[in-house]
Amino acid sequence: MKKILIANRGEIACRVIRTARKMGIATVAVYSDADARAMHVRMADEAVRIGPATSSESYLVVEKILAAIDQTGADAVHPGYGFLSENAGFCRALQERNVTFIGPDVPALLAMGDKIASKELAKKSGVNTIPGCQDVIKTAAQAVEVANQVGYPVMIKASAGGGGKGMRVAYNDKEAAEGWELACNEGRSYFKDDRVFIEKFIENPHHIEIQVLADRHGNTVYLNERECSIQRRNQKVIEEAPSPFLDPETRRAMGEQAVQLARACNYVSAGTVEFVVGADKQFYFLEMNTRLQVEHPITEMITGLDLVEQMIRVARGEKLAFTQEEVKLNGWALECRIYAEDPYRNNLPSVGRLVYFRPPVETPHVRLDTGVFEGGEVSIYYDPMIAKLITWGETRQDAIKYMRFALDNFMIRGPAHNIDFLNAILRHPRFVAGNLSTDFIAKEFPEGFKGVALEGEERLLFAAAAAVLQQDYNSLLKHIPPKQDLVITVDEEDIPLTIQRRPGINVVKFAQDEEIEIADSHRPGIDMATFHACEESHTFQYRRLVEGFNLSKGGIRATAVIRTPFHNQLSKFMPVRQSTTSAKMILSPMPGLVLRLSTSVGAEVEAGEPLLVLEAMKMENIIRSEVKSKIKKIFVEPGDTVEADAPLIELE
Repeated sequence: MKKILIANRGEIACRVIRTARKMGIATVAVYSDADARAMHVRMADEAVRIGPATSSESYLVVEKILAAIDQTGADAVHPGYGFLSENAGFCRALQERNVTFIGPDVPALLAMGDKIASKELAKKSGVNTIPGCQDVIKTAAQAVEVANQVGYPVMIKASAGGGGKGMRVAYNDKEAAEGWELACNEGRSYFKDDRVFIEKFIENPHHIEIQVLADRHGNTVYLNERECSIQRRNQKVIEEAPSPFLDPETRRAMGEQAVQLARACNYVSAGTVEFVVGADKQFYFLEMNTRLQVEHPITEMITGLDLVEQMIRVARGEKLAFTQEEVKLNGWALECRIYAEDPYRNNLPSVGRLVYFRPPVETPHVRLDTGVFEGGEVSIYYDPMIAKLITWGETRQDAIKYMRFALDNFMIRGPAHNIDFLNAILRHPRFVAGNLSTDFIAKEFPEGFKGVALEGEERLLFAAAAAVLQQDYNSLLKHIPPKQDLVITVDEEDIPLTIQRRPGINVVKFAQDEEIEIADSHRPGIDMATFHACEESHTFQYRRLVEGFNLSKGGIRATAVIRTPFHNQLSKFMPVRQSTTSAKMILSPMPGLVLRLSTSVGAEVEAGEPLLVLEAMKMENIIRSEVKSKIKKIFVEPGDTVEADAPLIELE
């Protein structure tokens, strides 16, 4: 194996390139027009353009990938995840050219890549399976009928779906009909396969997956489990390994069934067997992902294995160098997916230039997998993931501590991102206790994410940090007295304080005789400051205001206005400008592509009625009317690309 072509993009392409380079293997990147300046293109030894921005005209076109192989002389292909990674036709075409596919063989792809066929094989192999109807559902009416037979709630799934795409949960007939249509459309647009099936949705379950690895010499092992229950719209958000829920006996039983299934389909390479696990620790087979998973780094962190390297070695015909008994389970690892989504706006996708992209420093406890760079673009055409942040600790508490500090030290400006939301989950008492389930986000954030409330001692810490920042900036411009009386208004609450500056330290005293000492090594101008206070290190990201700062830390965003006591009294007499908004104009909540309209000019619509479908980052989003009204004007038509806040429809 001399040269590997990576039939993918983004962080996974970069991830494969790093391991191939370590092994002394040359690499080839492929790219669409949207990715001409992408990091994976820059990292690879060679790069080949394969078409326009949309994946259906580039990354999903087998013929274009094959042409790139012919052009470069690559003798192997790593498919990453998504795109063609589970495409049996692509694997067969490579074999016909004597090009090695770094993954499973065609029969395993056919057996496991199809969710319906995989369930049948799992049953025959003695693997626990979930109740449901595995027949293809051909109409919305049939979806409703089957859903009633299985019993609500049900999960409607595109047979070729994955990564949260082509999946909908329905609790009634209306949601079943609507979910069938959306699952079909997403399966067709992302996987070119609109077959859909229905199964029982188990409430309050854990989503736990077993990593397996098999060679061509009859050796198959499982590499322990990953807990993937923190999900939003069936898309994983935070993963960890091992699971805080499993006991050794359940881990072994699930691992043995995963190996049993892998052997039943003559599986080789790395793969993942996914299970849903009830509160009673009864587990049921969901699907097998015949590829590398997004969350594979946490398995690497607790086992010490490089899974990409193992895949390459297996593809070269090597035996596994270890047995099941030698598989390690060392410490605890967490992975947070950093998405270009706005959690304050119902996680709507966000795109644009990364004005700042400054991740935390990598250490033995902190790892970053990404495919972007400062100045690069987050595109409308692909998955919204910006990076994967991984931490490792000897205990779960250590891994959480490292992750929270790393998230605070991760600066992204440009597209909106979900770092505040991730931090809010990590500090949630239920998460800290390890009480997880796939409906965690839906139950703990039922009204969406509004930010973490600033309370008690943290409010004083924010006020103290703002006072120190102000002192640091003032000291650049003028002489400041060693002791000052200030009023810090934190989110409209006045906090009188006195700040006294000493060499290397600031002493902040509050009216209630409370005191915070802050060791200060901050350098103004980088919009991030780490202070040592209250026996811990605290990193604040900030933006300067005319009279203070916008501060963020740990999922909290707060405005700190800084005034002298006299100016604070005068501010009470200042009038407050009232904002004016119009409810008649429906604006696009995100950049996206208008797929179809569900209404017309002159139509009367009810509150909650669908008006149009907007696609962004391969997810379909229904735009609904919030009020009962009549359509006055429509500004778009199917096929139009719109920016965020662009007018879509005007109501009377």
